Amino acid sequence: MTSRRYIHPSLEIVGGGPHRDSILQDLKTLSLPYNPFPVIGWNGHVETLFAAFFRCVPDVRLRRECLRTEDNGTVALDWVSGDDRYLPRDSPILILLPGLAGGSGDAYVRHMLVRARSKGWRVVVFNSRGCANSPVTTPQFYSSSFLGDMREVVEHVATRFPKANLYAVGWSLGANILVRYLGQESHTCPLSGAVSLCNPFNGLLTDQNLRKGFNIVYDKALARSRREIFKKHALLFEDMGGEYNIPLAANAKTLREFDEGLTRVSFGFKSVDDYYYNSSSSDSIEHVRIPLLCIQAANDPICPSVGIPREDIKENPNCLLIITPKGGHLGWIAGVEALRGAPWTDPVVMDYLEHLERGASKGLASCSNSVYVQQYAEPEGLLSLEVL
Repeated sequence: MTSRRYIHPSLEIVGGGPHRDSILQDLKTLSLPYNPFPVIGWNGHVETLFAAFFRCVPDVRLRRECLRTEDNGTVALDWVSGDDRYLPRDSPILILLPGLAGGSGDAYVRHMLVRARSKGWRVVVFNSRGCANSPVTTPQFYSSSFLGDMREVVEHVATRFPKANLYAVGWSLGANILVRYLGQESHTCPLSGAVSLCNPFNGLLTDQNLRKGFNIVYDKALARSRREIFKKHALLFEDMGGEYNIPLAANAKTLREFDEGLTRVSFGFKSVDDYYYNSSSSDSIEHVRIPLLCIQAANDPICPSVGIPREDIKENPNCLLIITPKGGHLGWIAGVEALRGAPWTDPVVMDYLEHLERGASKGLASCSNSVYVQQYAEPEGLLSLEVL
């Protein structure tokens, strides 16, 4: 019987169910104080911006696979080049879901990819429609509400590697989509475990938060990223009738304007607030039936901590929540690799995933359990393409 590991009081731990002690015993980093990097790591805004612009980006050569979806759309899967030759077919697989407009080129994605790959895991980045130069073949992008692409990607990977255990890690919007998928596919998904990072959880609160104070800067930046993707494929949206407001989307100054002009109409919502309310993953936590780790920062300027569904996580024995006192949004500039290296969360995530993999290999964890008993080529450049 394992002894309890000391958890540093700078961290808030919620939930974990009957296997909480066993999980925490393997998360070695949690026994150390969370020490943000001086000056930069103490301010949520500074940390968020520094991580976005100055975190180093590991060199990784990727191979792109374009997956055609049932509705004739396209998503891009970026695999680590050479893994098919070097890794056994039953190696555990990690699917990475970046944040809004993010993709395989983002620093936080690359660091997680490199860490998992160094442990012998097969890794694939799921780039949503239009992200990381993923092709757009229909007049529809992606959204917090739409789970069709996620479902098809997971099924595709599971079919391709039937002997491997599958896991997923999502950041921000990717985390929201992942948790909603886990809730809706609770009895059929082939994943053995998942991790959610900087999850907005509550769409209405996040929208309200983005329109306050300095957060307006993030709102404008995120709207610009959506506009840029849209303008590359604007011809697909010519002559769209009904409630679409294409000029509003094309010139949106805020995420809300973009979602009003395009997103909420594309996915059948009567208003933007209706879209945000029904796309919130906080309502999905109670239905999650596989091991899920959620990590949030108390000072996240984009995803307010008040929106974290603490009680639902506490009551679901499959879920564990870690809240750090600092970290910003996708920052977490702390730990041995600060200032420009991997986020503090990466070793925690990897320790958790390896804990699950050891259990899965012994038959202790599965989706059917109700309780958890070197050189990089840009995607548009030298990557080999497989179009299905």
